[in-house]
This record gives sequence, structure tokens and C-alpha cells, in this order.
Amino acid sequence: MTLREFFQFLAQHPAWILVFFLMIPLTALLAGWMGKGEGHITPWKQLYSVLIYLVCVPGIFAVTLSVYLFLFERRSIFDTDIYTQVLPIFSMVGTLLIIRKNVDFDQIPGFGKIWGLIWMIAAVLVLMWFVDRTHIYAISFLPFQYVFLIFIAMLLLIRFGWSKMFAKK
Repeated sequence: MTLREFFQFLAQHPAWILVFFLMIPLTALLAGWMGKGEGHITPWKQLYSVLIYLVCVPGIFAVTLSVYLFLFERRSIFDTDIYTQVLPIFSMVGTLLIIRKNVDFDQIPGFGKIWGLIWMIAAVLVLMWFVDRTHIYAISFLPFQYVFLIFIAMLLLIRFGWSKMFAKK
């Protein structure tokens, strides 16, 4: 099964994706209501950690996919799939806002690794976009030290994201 076939399956069966992305913020809302003021205690912060990973990984993938389709494939915004490109982002933002009301993100295990993943993906996308937009003849007009500095900066951003993702507290 290819990624295109998977997205077509989801488009044909939207109930699966709707239930998944609506249940996560509702679970966070219910957990915030039941554990009001106790979000820093171990069972609740473990639940919040699971909810954050369940919603952030598809949300980050949806953002990355959208950026890729708009920048590299030059796809129109009118061709955006609501279920696979918009709903995961709204669900991610909503879930994070709900969780933030009950617990500080620094107390949730693994939350720093999500930010490291975001930085790493963003740096790789910027590097890919830079390489895609600057062809060999365009680089020849830039002095080599500028190209080298841009490349080093992108590698440092990737390294920063990688270290945040795999850092131990």
C-alpha cells in the first residue's frame, strides 16, 4: 500500500479519521476535568504524554506534507484534503491548548523530544527548499563562503533538533 492509497482509503472512510482526531481532544478535556489541578501527578502526566504523541505525530506529518505539497509539488490550496491535512493540525492545536490549561509542558515526559522533531523536520525542509530553488547556476553567482555558511547553519539546526529529540533529562 502506498501513501497515496492510504490517503484514498481515509478519504473513502472518513469516520475512522474523524473518530480518532475528535476522541483525542475529548479525552484531554475529560482528563482535565477529572484531574483538575493534578496534571503534574504521574498517572495524569503519562496520559497527557500519550495523548500528545498520538496527536502531534500525525499533526507534524500533516504540516510537513502540506508544506511539501505547496512548495515542491506546487499544489493548489484548493486541493487540500480536509481529513488528512487540516483536521490533524486543528486536533493537535486544540489538544495542546486543552492540556496546557491543566499541566505545564515541562512536566510532561518526552515533550522536549516533540519540539526537537519539529526543529529537525523544519531544518530539513528549509535545506531541501534551498537546494531545490538554487540550481547549480544560481549557486555559482553566490560567493562560496555564503553557500558554505548557509549549509553549516542548516546542519547546525538539524543537529540542534536531533539533540533536542534524543536528549536525556
